[in-house]
Amino acid sequence: MSDWSWRARAGAAALAALLIYLLVLGIGALGSFDRTNGGQVAVVRNGGPLDNHRIRQVIQPASGRVWVGLYSDVHKYPAQQRFYTITANEGQGDRSDHEVVRVPSKDGVEMGIEGTLYFSLNADPEVLRTFDDKFGTRKFRLLSNGQNYHPYDGDNGWSAFLDTIIRPVIDNDLREQINTFDCAQLVSSCALVQLGANQTVSPAAVESVPTGPVESSNGNIAAVQKAINESLARDLEATLGAPFLIDLKFNLVRITLPAQVQEAVNKAQAAFAGVSEAQARVAQARADAEANQIRQTGYASCPACAAIDQLKAIPPNVTTFAPGAGFAVTSP
Repeated sequence: MSDWSWRARAGAAALAALLIYLLVLGIGALGSFDRTNGGQVAVVRNGGPLDNHRIRQVIQPASGRVWVGLYSDVHKYPAQQRFYTITANEGQGDRSDHEVVRVPSKDGVEMGIEGTLYFSLNADPEVLRTFDDKFGTRKFRLLSNGQNYHPYDGDNGWSAFLDTIIRPVIDNDLREQINTFDCAQLVSSCALVQLGANQTVSPAAVESVPTGPVESSNGNIAAVQKAINESLARDLEATLGAPFLIDLKFNLVRITLPAQVQEAVNKAQAAFAGVSEAQARVAQARADAEANQIRQTGYASCPACAAIDQLKAIPPNVTTFAPGAGFAVTSP
């Protein structure tokens, strides 16, 4: 009886162990399916206790639910067009410090550059495998909170990757292109400051100030943008080691001057406006004097005309006009 009881207990224990194993296996199996939405692409790595950690497969965007293996790691990356914004406006850029790129012009003026880079991640399976090997196995620091993330750790991870790897390449390209132009060629008001530094404000100086640069500053900005778009894809591929980012387009939104330079520009503009206003008053006075001289010459040759103009100039509230010498005019 005791032998049967022991066997029964052993059988029950074995059955319970089998059920627990099947339960764990079932739960693991339920978590071994995954899918991507329309804006994601996934790289799957083996993750089982007896597996290696090599890449198992790549799941393209908007997939159905697929088997990814027990305990595999799924690295999901953005598949739709993304953008990286450089701006000084709080809450609108991809940097927590809201810092624009500051690079020197050819004549040494520090200029602030604001713009947006549009791009997409290359979804080619072989390229994605290389990307995950090279960057998906590393962590990058996010400036806004100081934490480290993998590139596939949501928006924080992707932003940390862009800020650490992509931003320096953008900065370098902007520096190279801006350094080929003088300040006044990119921001026309720079000419006012440079003029003020070289000579005292005078009417002759004002008259010598061109109404616009020989080459339009907008045209030069467009040339900078074109050059950046031509070089950025090449430089990113050389830096990253492969064409991981495609469909790149950089829009140069604005070029700004340092606060102290902008203040000098504002003062120079005010000074030139004052000189222009004074010149206008001088010109008006000169025109009035010439008109009076011509009028006086006409009166000298036609005294009757002078008398008629005098009568016309009598205010309507004056009823008697007596210029003297026994002469008076009284209105009815």
